[in-house]
Amino acid sequence: MRGGAAPGTPGAAIELEMAPATAGGLGQSPPRADGPAKVSGLAGYPADRIPADALWAFAVFTDQPHARLRCLDLGGAERSPGVVAVLGSADVPRNEYGLTKFDQPVFVGLEHTGRSSVPCDVSRWEADHLALIVAESLDAARAAAAAIEVEWEPLPVVADLDAALAEGAPLVHPYEGLGSNLYESMRTRKGDLEAGFAAAAVVTETTYEVPYQEHAYLQPEAGTSWVDAEGIVNVEIAGQWVHEDREQIAHALDLAEDRIRVRYPAIGGAFGGREDTSMQIVLALAATRLAERGINRPVAMQWSREESIVGHHKRHRGRIWARWGADRDGKITAAQAEAWLDAGAYNYTSNKVMGNLHLGLGGPYELPNANIDTHVVYTNATPGGAFRGFGAPQAAFAVECQVNKLAESLGMDPIDIRRVNTLREGSLSIAHTPMPLGVTMPEVIEACAHAAALPAGSGTAAPSEGGSSEPGAAASDEPGLFSPFGSLPARPSSLRRGRGFACAFKNVGFSFGFPERCEATIVLHGEPGDELPASVELSHAGADVGQGAHTAFLQMAAEATGVNPSRVVGRFSDTGTSGDSGSASASRLTWMAGNSILGAAEEAEKSWREGDRPAIGHFRFTPPPTTELDPETGEGTPNFTYGYVAQHVELTVDIDTGHIRIDRVINANDVGRAINPRFVVGQIEGAVAQAHGHVLSEHLRSREGRLLNPRFSTYLIPGIGDIPVTTESVVLELADPLGPFGARGMAEMGVIPYAPAVAAALADATGVWMDDFPLTPERVWAALQEAGAAG
Repeated sequence: MRGGAAPGTPGAAIELEMAPATAGGLGQSPPRADGPAKVSGLAGYPADRIPADALWAFAVFTDQPHARLRCLDLGGAERSPGVVAVLGSADVPRNEYGLTKFDQPVFVGLEHTGRSSVPCDVSRWEADHLALIVAESLDAARAAAAAIEVEWEPLPVVADLDAALAEGAPLVHPYEGLGSNLYESMRTRKGDLEAGFAAAAVVTETTYEVPYQEHAYLQPEAGTSWVDAEGIVNVEIAGQWVHEDREQIAHALDLAEDRIRVRYPAIGGAFGGREDTSMQIVLALAATRLAERGINRPVAMQWSREESIVGHHKRHRGRIWARWGADRDGKITAAQAEAWLDAGAYNYTSNKVMGNLHLGLGGPYELPNANIDTHVVYTNATPGGAFRGFGAPQAAFAVECQVNKLAESLGMDPIDIRRVNTLREGSLSIAHTPMPLGVTMPEVIEACAHAAALPAGSGTAAPSEGGSSEPGAAASDEPGLFSPFGSLPARPSSLRRGRGFACAFKNVGFSFGFPERCEATIVLHGEPGDELPASVELSHAGADVGQGAHTAFLQMAAEATGVNPSRVVGRFSDTGTSGDSGSASASRLTWMAGNSILGAAEEAEKSWREGDRPAIGHFRFTPPPTTELDPETGEGTPNFTYGYVAQHVELTVDIDTGHIRIDRVINANDVGRAINPRFVVGQIEGAVAQAHGHVLSEHLRSREGRLLNPRFSTYLIPGIGDIPVTTESVVLELADPLGPFGARGMAEMGVIPYAPAVAAALADATGVWMDDFPLTPERVWAALQEAGAAG
């Protein structure tokens, strides 16, 4: 890795190259191109690249879940020692932003610019911004915040779904004229639901609750902004889509996009948590306003961990009611569901997550008769937004638990019921239209079942006979062997073992008619007469949020141009050097970037054959179009390809304490083509670990619109001793017909079926179904006591 900003020199170039010692072609696993810099501590994350002469900005949160601003005096803060500027609503040309809907003010304030559709005098969330203080130090900026004089008129807090949906509930966004806090819905009507239930031999009906999850990425939000000698507003930050960040900044500041440059240095994780705007707009605003006053110094921001947890969105909490029926042979005859997502105070990507949830509520199954309704609801709680899986984990929890309960009622093996119902090539989707080519759900189910029939770590396969241990059967652990989370050794007679199975599918790429695209530029360097280029330069805006994307890009560029990987260099994640890549989300980046790289390589080779030196190729890849769903029937073509996953879980539960140990996880995933097999396995293992925390220990609590435990001392992410004892990755390479080199997206898949697989294993062990989570010891123990299963 080259580059890195020395103090006082913001924006130094960032380039990646494949060194000869680490070069590897497609299907090989060279170390990450950025690995040496990261493990040595030399990589420049946003907080590392803050210049020594930077001013510091501090965002003052309103600390009001729902209140109207009556009086605001910033004078005391402006007069505080070390303060250079205090900015608020009057300083923003368009005091509004939002990734899919402009419904959030940049600042809550008394002055409305008249160029925003969002009334800005109401705080709807405890982390709404009241002011931005710019000072010589962060301590000075924080101290000045205490000098702000503010008066609030408390408004009724709409704390959760129950409060939001109650008759006569206060409206979170009354200016939208909706008449309720339910602001968007989707509907599917397929077949004859009444006839489907009439044909059912068994019916299961349950209401499921799904909880928040905090992204818990390693690097809290930080960034720097400055105006350069050409008058360009530069923002250096961590995010997931540089061009979307630029668009949001341009809208709020009323600037042309070519007046703004956004770039990402090293990024310490994202998982969807950086898809929405955090400090991009206010940083750019501060640098712009200071430059107008003749102050040409960079402005930096850095959030504490608590500010990060309070200040950015979460995985949506929600509620799903489901009623499913099946005949004696296990064929699903009817599926009915209604779901509500708590969007929190602002939309963020909630309307898009709802779409993914809606499709997921049909599961990866052929459903002849289905009625599905999904809704998003405003509350005064923390906003929900993008998180790895994007609505699919919530849907899978309900769907896969329903399928497992149907199997239990029928006395049927949970794998066999999936064999009967799974989507196949040519199947009609829940959207009434044929699935895109390349459906591999049956193969994935068989691969997972095959591995589950073998001893852990055997590495060989045998046909699955199915079946689980008898519920309530005592495990045979020796005393002292079972102590999850550091608890005391369990009594062997109190240990129960169980096995669970679940599967899922998820879109790869954006959905519902979004204008999907991805651009790449390749430059071939060499001398006239050279048969092959001496070196290749790739420019691509796709973000590497820690998953290894940039190394994979370099590998694909080498393959596409026929050049040794050691001769490829890349410039990444910079609106000043690359066309629009789209977001590092929706498991789309390898799929979309690979196709754009193939196209750019083809264009560059044409130029090379014509004698151009250097030979430049630029390509904008657009996949097959998608469509919105019909608002009455749900018919449409929502996606152009999917990823497929199945999981088998084995656990031990201590019925005396409720502690659960996950002994074995098998994750079978069709990746189409493993560009870098080590990265693929890393994504699977990371996804399982992240889902594990969500399901077993991460309990983010909210009361009256306020987060109660915004710190890692009380929000418990799993440590090395808490994750599954064994995670086995079964990687299938069944080519996606449209994927680059056959690859298909897979980064999100491992998080999706984990919760229902664990719930099924717990039910197998104890006979008790838990329809919500996290499955913390106290909650599991209480459920066992209530069911009388702990005797």
